[in-house]
Amino acid sequence: MTIRNQQIFFETDTSVSVFLKREDEIHPFISGNKFRKLKYNLLQVDADGQDTILTFGGAFSNHIAATAFAGKEAGLKTIGIIRGEELEHTSDENPTLRFATSCGMKLHFVTRDIYRQKQEVSFLDNLKKKFGDFYLLPEGGTNALAVKGCAEMLNQADSHFDFICCAVGTGGTISGIINSALPHQKILGFPALKGDFLKDEIRIFATNENWDLIGGYHFGGYGKVDETLVSFLNGFSQKNKVLLDPIYTGKMVFGVRDMIQNGYFPEGSKILLIHTGGLQGIEGMNISLQHRKLPIINTHV
Repeated sequence: MTIRNQQIFFETDTSVSVFLKREDEIHPFISGNKFRKLKYNLLQVDADGQDTILTFGGAFSNHIAATAFAGKEAGLKTIGIIRGEELEHTSDENPTLRFATSCGMKLHFVTRDIYRQKQEVSFLDNLKKKFGDFYLLPEGGTNALAVKGCAEMLNQADSHFDFICCAVGTGGTISGIINSALPHQKILGFPALKGDFLKDEIRIFATNENWDLIGGYHFGGYGKVDETLVSFLNGFSQKNKVLLDPIYTGKMVFGVRDMIQNGYFPEGSKILLIHTGGLQGIEGMNISLQHRKLPIINTHV
């Protein structure tokens, strides 16, 4: 499977070259890093003789949508533990949850306090009593098998890049990239949420030290979007004919553009940005933006 690297341009001339790895084009419903994370986990489900996958996510989770479709495609039952008990009564109005349900995923809504227990043995035991045996996928799909899949994002054609940049959620994607990058390459991760805990999460799976996290581009926290980001996304898609999601890749690309303008990258640097997909979330984000009477993200390129 060959994924193309598309050269991209910002509104100002720079002394560096920037390319976007179009992981979003892998699959129409299981795109980007979700395809990579699910690849070896699905093989393990089959090897274990399991017929059910249970996983976790929020209202607009790319992971929930991708797992639901992958389960449907593989003939597996899927269960989604959804953060936010109040969503149960409005799930039909949520495009992500509506899609997951249409793929056959059974949704189970829990309070945010209960959701925080998702890694506790007693909580998982209660889920097994309720739903029976299942193959457990962590929130965001990150585990050792997911990291193995994400390591396959880079190939020989990417060896000339000096910097590789990606958004960071649970840390699985960047860990895989770190593990497969060459010694001369620097991996920069752009967290989509606040907090310094991500470095510890990444070190669980990452085997090299050629990386760093770049903070300050989360726009206030996970899922936070404002007019500045929307304006950037719309300008970028118009110029480059590429849609970016507002939660992950869009914020990363915004950050890289800002760092280029502020002289972070040496002259002549070759930079590869990873498009991790997530475009299914734009519809839900636009609903939220309309409720806030803010400009929406243009989906026509």
